[in-house]
Amino acid sequence: MAGVPVLNPSNLEEQVAAIMLSWHSLELIALKKVQSLWAGYGHVCEVTARAKTASAARLMRERYGDISQVGTNGKETYALILKLISPPSGAGDEGHLRKIMSYEVEQNFYGSIALRLGTDLPMARSISATQGKPGSDTPEGLAAILMTDLRSEYPVAGEKRAMLNETQVYAALQWLSEFHKRSQGMQLRLPSQKLLLPPLEEAERRRRGEVPGSLVWLNGGYTYLATRRTEYATLAADLSSEWSPALCESLGSSGHSVAEMVAAALTPRGRDHESLIHGDVKSENLFTTQSGTEVAFYDFQYVGFGLGVCDLAKLFTCSVPLHMLTDDDGSVELPMGEGERRLLERYRTNLLDGRGETYDWDTFMRHWETALVDWLRFQASWGFWGNTGWLEARVRSILKDESWRTWLNAQQSLIDQETGSLSPN
Repeated sequence: MAGVPVLNPSNLEEQVAAIMLSWHSLELIALKKVQSLWAGYGHVCEVTARAKTASAARLMRERYGDISQVGTNGKETYALILKLISPPSGAGDEGHLRKIMSYEVEQNFYGSIALRLGTDLPMARSISATQGKPGSDTPEGLAAILMTDLRSEYPVAGEKRAMLNETQVYAALQWLSEFHKRSQGMQLRLPSQKLLLPPLEEAERRRRGEVPGSLVWLNGGYTYLATRRTEYATLAADLSSEWSPALCESLGSSGHSVAEMVAAALTPRGRDHESLIHGDVKSENLFTTQSGTEVAFYDFQYVGFGLGVCDLAKLFTCSVPLHMLTDDDGSVELPMGEGERRLLERYRTNLLDGRGETYDWDTFMRHWETALVDWLRFQASWGFWGNTGWLEARVRSILKDESWRTWLNAQQSLIDQETGSLSPN
């Protein structure tokens, strides 16, 4: 193996990569930081490695397929990704806890869940993961995931807050429908105590010494109401926003607001059509082939259970070109347009294909409309971006639809009966 110099680790990223590679008889050739994690919580690094022995190379092929590359010197190397989490000290506030736990979830997803979905569903494969600095008895707040690099097969990166092209949109719908289809019913097959609660509740559970959640979020995503009460309170107090009374005021004698009823209707509880959701679907969290006909999603920090339409609500608002949704970009209220319907029909057809199951259109539409209202609640309380004019116009139309309001009230009544609750959420 002479002729390819081995890197002598000189910084934390290189040290962590070298140790994690050594667990698989691999050695570090090169490392390059390519991205900082949100709010300074670490880095994503490109790693070039090689096998120390022929048996190590054989194991890599058996586990991960033909991911080796042959350099100009004729030597085989592996292109990998290191995601190193080295967070700033936190005071235990909800945002900090959410981020720390989200990286636990990502590790657990790759290590325990991803393979259950089939190796033919495009996503990165975990090679190693660790909590704490490798080789140390002291955690030091560090965590790391070493995984395969998707870019050899999916070289086109989605851009931050950018719209996909039409081919990429349909490919994203295909991937999401497969992801949702393959994970339907999984919640019922996993120990409930292994699912993470909202961050503050999960932290309290851990303080009590109970078995902590160690797989994925019980409720997928990072915007659901149970973990955004502060933003919701700010919206409720903002009398200058049209969405404050529309979403936050109590309805009649029920004591529930529209936002609370919507959140309750979307909360996973083991119903038909619930599945894993990615939880952060947007253009910058996927790679595509050169043609755009296939995509692979990544960043599974907020993967958990829910209705698949919750992933679509963010995708449609933030990454689908407006012309694919509607020909009307100026109306204050909008019913569903033909473009929006075509995309939803494509997704639903893919979701049901080969399953021998039903998801009647009326129920699907109620779930979809409810997901749009919930997504708008978050944007209205946190900040708008994407196809916001379309989103607001759609939600105004949905809120005025008496049949939707009747359905929502019926859902809330059912939930109150199941939980024995007569008080607001």
